[in-house]
Amino acid sequence: MDTSLKTAYALEVRHVSKNFGSQRALHDVSLRVKAGETHVLLGLSGSGKSTLVRLLVGLTRPDAGEILVAGGDKPGAIGYVPQEGGLFPHLTAARNITLVAGLRGMGRGTMRKRLDELSNLMKLDPALLRRYPKELSGGQRQRVALMRAAFLEPALLVLDEPLGALDPLVRLEVQDELKTIFAKLGTSAVMVTHDIDEARFFADEVSLLKAGSVVQTGSFETLHDAPASEFVHQFFHSRRTWTGP
Repeated sequence: MDTSLKTAYALEVRHVSKNFGSQRALHDVSLRVKAGETHVLLGLSGSGKSTLVRLLVGLTRPDAGEILVAGGDKPGAIGYVPQEGGLFPHLTAARNITLVAGLRGMGRGTMRKRLDELSNLMKLDPALLRRYPKELSGGQRQRVALMRAAFLEPALLVLDEPLGALDPLVRLEVQDELKTIFAKLGTSAVMVTHDIDEARFFADEVSLLKAGSVVQTGSFETLHDAPASEFVHQFFHSRRTWTGP
């Protein structure tokens, strides 16, 4: 990720391409995320969403193009919530949350204060932080994963199917809480989901990917009501029906 340049956006992806051998994963992808907004990535399996996430969080590098993050030269500029949370099973919830901060030299008092702040924000009983991931419910594990991602106050949160592993009732509950948390944190976010209703609920803007390219970006309503191609129309109208507000 190039952090030598500056951007007025929380995130700016400029003409990014990525190949794995002869396989094209991403081609000339560009998008912008405004400060405080949530940008949702939609697409079929194999469309390039996962590769783009890996590029955003620094797990691999683009072959061409630039990825700029506000505050990108600051440690912890990006907070990442992988699929199913990615918690370490041998660490307590508290240790999962504070591990990176401790390695970067944050003092115990500062960590405790931040834990208390986030526990209150996430409506998570502080006593649960002494438990291991297997001792927590799915919703509790997801809150812990989000606390870990937000702990260093990143400029950008990247969430890969954050609600995908939850059962439907818990999913709706956590969905409402997550949107409230985004607003209170004031953090910009990129979220990957395959669920159209979830995209409508969270997105300030949506980018729909196909075969490694962005085929349309805009508000959910724009993509739903004014699709730029037959593929966009089919994606929004042949899958789960959106009933609108």
